[in-house]
Amino acid sequence: MEKQNHKIVINAEGQSLGRLASQIAVYLQDKHKPEYAPNKPGETVVIIENLDKIKPFRESKSKTKIYYKHTGYLGHLKQISLEDLWVKDPKKVLSMAVKGMLPKNKLRDKRLKRLIIQN
Repeated sequence: MEKQNHKIVINAEGQSLGRLASQIAVYLQDKHKPEYAPNKPGETVVIIENLDKIKPFRESKSKTKIYYKHTGYLGHLKQISLEDLWVKDPKKVLSMAVKGMLPKNKLRDKRLKRLIIQN
């Protein structure tokens, strides 16, 4: 029996970031299929188009939402706002949103590898 990858193409134009990320998380877990099992990584590949045309963020959200990263050295806590990160790398913003909506287990990285973002 051969594995068949199912592809889903999502047009992000006019959608909000959070609703788009939750929809992607459902497809990456294969919850849309009747043979869903929480212990299987799934096989659906999700392709995102027109990411730069999503619904704009509220001004308060884009300035107050801050992403943190620690380098591992004392006092090296890096932070960047949503507004700055969106200008720098919109793909990373979407992938971080999807990552937060997937279950926190060993399958999360395998599922994220099946997310393809095209600009």
